Amino acid sequence: MYSWLLLTIYDIHTSPPDDADTAPKDSVVLPAYSTVDKHEDDPWNLPELQDNGLKWSELDTKGKAMRVLTAIVKFLLLVGFLYMFVCSLDVLSSAFQLVGGKAAGDIFQDNVVLSNPVAGLVIGVLVTVLVQSSSTSSSIVVSMVSSGLLEVQSAVPVIMGANIGTSVTNTIVAMMQAGDRNEFRRAFAGATVHDFFNWLSVLILLPLEAATGVLYKLTKIVIDSFNIQGGNNAPDLLNVITDPLTDAIIELDKNVISDIATGDPAARNKSLIKIWCKTEKITTLVNTTVPSAANCTTGALCWVEGNKTLTQINVTETINLERCNHIFVYANLPDLAVGLILLVLSLLILCTCLILIVKLLNSMLKGQVAVVIKKVLNTDFPFPFGWVTGYIAIMVGAGMTFIVQSSSVFTSAITPLVGIGVISLERAYPLTLGSNIGTTTTAILAAMAAPGETLANSLQIALCHFFFNIAGILLWYPIPFTRIPIRLARALGNRTAKYRWFAALYLLLCFFLMPLTILGLSLAGWQALVGVAVPIVVLAIFIIVVNLMQARCPQYLPSGLRDWDFLPRPLHSMAPWDRVVTSGMAFCGARCCCCCKCCQSTEDEEKGLQERKKSLEIYDNPVLTRDDEPQETSKETVKATQL
Repeated sequence: MYSWLLLTIYDIHTSPPDDADTAPKDSVVLPAYSTVDKHEDDPWNLPELQDNGLKWSELDTKGKAMRVLTAIVKFLLLVGFLYMFVCSLDVLSSAFQLVGGKAAGDIFQDNVVLSNPVAGLVIGVLVTVLVQSSSTSSSIVVSMVSSGLLEVQSAVPVIMGANIGTSVTNTIVAMMQAGDRNEFRRAFAGATVHDFFNWLSVLILLPLEAATGVLYKLTKIVIDSFNIQGGNNAPDLLNVITDPLTDAIIELDKNVISDIATGDPAARNKSLIKIWCKTEKITTLVNTTVPSAANCTTGALCWVEGNKTLTQINVTETINLERCNHIFVYANLPDLAVGLILLVLSLLILCTCLILIVKLLNSMLKGQVAVVIKKVLNTDFPFPFGWVTGYIAIMVGAGMTFIVQSSSVFTSAITPLVGIGVISLERAYPLTLGSNIGTTTTAILAAMAAPGETLANSLQIALCHFFFNIAGILLWYPIPFTRIPIRLARALGNRTAKYRWFAALYLLLCFFLMPLTILGLSLAGWQALVGVAVPIVVLAIFIIVVNLMQARCPQYLPSGLRDWDFLPRPLHSMAPWDRVVTSGMAFCGARCCCCCKCCQSTEDEEKGLQERKKSLEIYDNPVLTRDDEPQETSKETVKATQL
């Protein structure tokens, strides 16, 4: 399956022109999936933002006032939709935690599997995809390390996996722009450049970490070199604005997932939905019976009454003071049901807000203002300081992510801007890299606020995340030749623009099926993992090398390997698969239409029958007659016309 993906993504041969026309005439072909305009310009060129309206100097006073008022209203609507967009992302994360949070805790519980670096990596991916939050998965790892269930060195691959899993959100957001082919091409490339950066960094740094422990040793030196004191929590900036709305919808007790991961049996029966927001713990001394005086705690009061030995122990009791105010506080529903409800609603709001944001931006980004914005975002500094621009973009991405405190929110916000052509893919790449840095600085500040007994472990894990992203940037950004994620994202964007269903297949394979397959092989033992993975890796490397040689130096290849035509067509082209998917969707669409027709009211059917009868009468009779005329009159008229 993965080798087929490599063949089809890197396939540089163009399918015959009549290839798409071989479908049966009776089948319905959906143009949104496979048709391509052969006469369109380079789709990667940013569209020109032109103003077709009147210039400001040509407007009268009323026109200027209306334009200013319209701009203010559009700006306020844009801010409102952005607010709802961010809140829907937060609710989406809560929904995923309700649906798969306890399963994520169960995944983390197997410490033997986590000791395998590859298994730890895919567990980090799966858990982060399930809970839609790298900070949540990182906090679970910190809890396990602090409780002694997991070593810091074994936690490093899990943090790498969490870095990969957090990029699934903006990939989902990019799929919402599938309506326009070129917008989808740019948006999907802008989202998946984050994926390729993370995967390529892991391919280099995970084997290096497993062999040398470089990240663990580096962070250990940093921790031991400084006398680090605990501080305050990371400042809540965006959460101050979004929490009033999201907390009115749902509040979660995220400690339940951590308790399950650390092996607390009582946590399995707890609900993730927070019911009591204000509680108080009271510790009291209680008399209890022990078998003998030897069982008394050292320093505790112990005495004998008759045949019983008594002692005093501390008992902590939690008193519920105030209920939460969210809408599900009185709902007697299981976590799964609430999670599914929130999942559907948050996705609906997310899609609606994204569509409205794109339309508003398209209507606002016109004229000289749009040209200035586009130039500011995409223009480099003059020679010889052009190289500085990308690093400033990295700093901007880090700063903005620190403000919003979520890399998913920031990258999801710039994805539609890449789609409509305001930000180029080359500029989105350093912004995304900066976003990776920004989310780690927030984690470092959060770790600094940890208690004294967990401070060192929490901070070391956060620093591992930070240095992993720094090392990735050093690998894939400073030299233009090494910016491979941009080229891979552009190739994938072209492929998904031509075959839009491939975007869903990519999402399913990279974030679910492949991690689950690797996890299953890891559970079967390292022999099974190596026996299956090594042939696949060798085949993948062979395919990549042959594709590169086919494109650049085919003369050095044997004649049989200068193209992939010796393979069956479905193994090196997506056109046959596209026909299958298109026909399947056409079949489903036809069946849905049939169901809709069956559900129509009988009145519409009767009207249709009456209209058909009237058309037949008109066809049979050479003279049009009114319904209210007597039948004899119509007969006499017919006879007269015959004479």
